[in-house]
Amino acid sequence: MKIKFLGAAQQVTGSCYFLEAGELCILIDCGMYQEREYRIRNWAPFQIDPQKIDYIILTHSHLDHVGLIPKLVRDGFSGQILATSASIDLLKIVLLDSAKIQEEDAAYKKKRHKREGRKGPYPEVPLYTVQDAKASLLLFKAVSYDTLISLDHQVTVKFSDAGHILGSAMIEIEVSEKGISKKIIFSGDIGQWDKPLVRDPSVFSQSDYVVMESTYGDRNHEDPEDVDKLFSKVINDTVAKGGNIVIPTFAIERAQELMYHLSRLVRENAIPFIKIFLDSPMAVGVTDVFRRHKDCLDNETVKLFQVDESPFHFPGMNLVRTIDESKAINTIKEPVIVLAGSGMCTGGRIKHHLAQNVSRPESTLLFVGFQASGTLGRLIVNGMEKIRIHGKYYNFRAKVKQIHGFSAHADRKALLRWLGHFEAPPEKLFVTHGEVKSAFSLADAVKKKKGWNVSVPQYLDEFELIK
Repeated sequence: MKIKFLGAAQQVTGSCYFLEAGELCILIDCGMYQEREYRIRNWAPFQIDPQKIDYIILTHSHLDHVGLIPKLVRDGFSGQILATSASIDLLKIVLLDSAKIQEEDAAYKKKRHKREGRKGPYPEVPLYTVQDAKASLLLFKAVSYDTLISLDHQVTVKFSDAGHILGSAMIEIEVSEKGISKKIIFSGDIGQWDKPLVRDPSVFSQSDYVVMESTYGDRNHEDPEDVDKLFSKVINDTVAKGGNIVIPTFAIERAQELMYHLSRLVRENAIPFIKIFLDSPMAVGVTDVFRRHKDCLDNETVKLFQVDESPFHFPGMNLVRTIDESKAINTIKEPVIVLAGSGMCTGGRIKHHLAQNVSRPESTLLFVGFQASGTLGRLIVNGMEKIRIHGKYYNFRAKVKQIHGFSAHADRKALLRWLGHFEAPPEKLFVTHGEVKSAFSLADAVKKKKGWNVSVPQYLDEFELIK
């Protein structure tokens, strides 16, 4: 058994691990790179011949974990893709939306570069097409949580709830090879305990190897007050000044969690009546998936549906689908709340709302999720005074606020809590899916507190697990 790290190695995106297990070749995740300095890897030939891969096993449906699947299928992968039923329903939205964006971006860049008489760093063709995405969806097979699945006579797999987003999973793989059995656990993205909507993350008592994320490995989500108080303060302060609250929003989980909190604030009269817009056809579609998969939701959320207090339907809430509806938001004179993608301001409708609001000192840009290095969101959070949107520069005068408690990722304290359930140290812990500082900070903490054998692999590092 061997493992090779093809992504999310000393960085956050591009999650992809290659496991040679017995006679099988398995990918755990096949994610897209989103940090500016690594995006060129999306275009490079895949490090493993796609035709030789037997299975792709998915932890969840975020693009940084699934975004290169259509490209891999186009290039020759024809095996099975295993994921939970809820993840597959989300992936039907995520991959088709991504493919559409790839086609639109390629056409826009080609037109713009021709006008400007230059060439960009990436080819002026889509990374993959809608047709490629549709072809990949034919290879998905739904699996249930906590069910042992035999891939062949040597390899079994089990999915456990990761508590990160709807349908997210931790992957437990056991391999018998050369008369030796070894277990490896892939944490995927670990959720927080006691969060609304989804259940708490699963924990484990034993594994020979563990591959775990470290997005917030160097810090805790230490907001001075609870989320509802911070959220209502931002809204009330901005409304009093006559400004808009613009929230870059991830379509999966974050949009639905924001609606959950907004519904509570509205019903408790903690904020004034204000029009709220979810301006993302993708997020609207994802919300419908949440309604269909109540079996994946926590007990508190299920009870809200039972008493007809859906967190996705309340006074003032508007779901926006068309471009004309989106444009109409910016004609409204009174304050509004706009939730729009993408969550890191790398594309989508949020850029149009930023263009309308970043130069208005009365408006607030509220960040409620992680902003990866090199993204427009990170530049804004870091205090950029002038930003470029759709080829035009804007002076930044709006207020910038952050609420960390919305994060769907476990913080340092929770990551150590998750590791604390192992009754004996694994042979090796691999720390991945974190920027360099975060990954090494968590690794050092585990070494000092637990004395474990910890590695922070680099891109393309390979380790033999059964010798």
